[in-house]
Amino acid sequence: MLSRRDLLAGSALALLAGCSAPQPPPGPPPVPAPTRPSALPEPVTVQRMHSAARGTDVDLVLITPEGVPATGLPVCLALHGRGARARTFLSLGVPAVLTAAVRAGTPPFAVAALDGDHYWVKTGGADDPQRMLTDEVPGWLAARDLRPPSAVFGISMGGFGALRFARAHPDLKAVATASAALFVSWPDARSRKVFADEANWRAEEPLLHPAELRPGGLGVWCGASDPFLGADRKLVRAVNPEVSRFTPGAHDDEYWRGVLPEIVEFVGERLS
Repeated sequence: MLSRRDLLAGSALALLAGCSAPQPPPGPPPVPAPTRPSALPEPVTVQRMHSAARGTDVDLVLITPEGVPATGLPVCLALHGRGARARTFLSLGVPAVLTAAVRAGTPPFAVAALDGDHYWVKTGGADDPQRMLTDEVPGWLAARDLRPPSAVFGISMGGFGALRFARAHPDLKAVATASAALFVSWPDARSRKVFADEANWRAEEPLLHPAELRPGGLGVWCGASDPFLGADRKLVRAVNPEVSRFTPGAHDDEYWRGVLPEIVEFVGERLS
């Protein structure tokens, strides 16, 4: 039979064992809501934000030119391609390209990249990337002492999303696409297994709404070996954008890195 002393000792050991058990690693700390506008501390910041419009957390990647105060800078949204994420713009070299452009005389601006999905449009579920861009992002930028978005740039799937955003915001000063993933027919779009149905695609497809796209301030870039070349040429014929460039290149990082300096200059000149 165990004595009272043995029972007390056993209880103490059990308590100590419970206290020393390894705890699960803590998750990333939530981003506190600023009580007043707070300027960005570094040229590149990445923060995790909760988007009610998307029903999930997203990265907010903010890029400003080195050596330039961020307070009050105009903002260009950057929308990534399918299978990529907001941080992709860092690996593509946007921070260095933006800084070099500003040092060469391009008016300074900030780039705001977000995580998106399914061509940056609502496709039947509750996830609505366009509502995030319109209703939530301006507040996130204001909390960091930046202006609301006045330009948008998109790569591939992000080009589709950028043009959709431009349709809803005709006051944008600059809209740029690189290798915009556009679809000339429903069978083409259906093969992507993204849109809920043909009506969903028809409501969102930029090629079906050219009258809602303003030619001034629109720039279209696409590689001559890109599978979306035909669709992008159709966009150019329908809208007659201010700038269109079809140069050697494929649908890949090498091409996008090559055209980034020209796109950054295009955006900056129109945001000044």
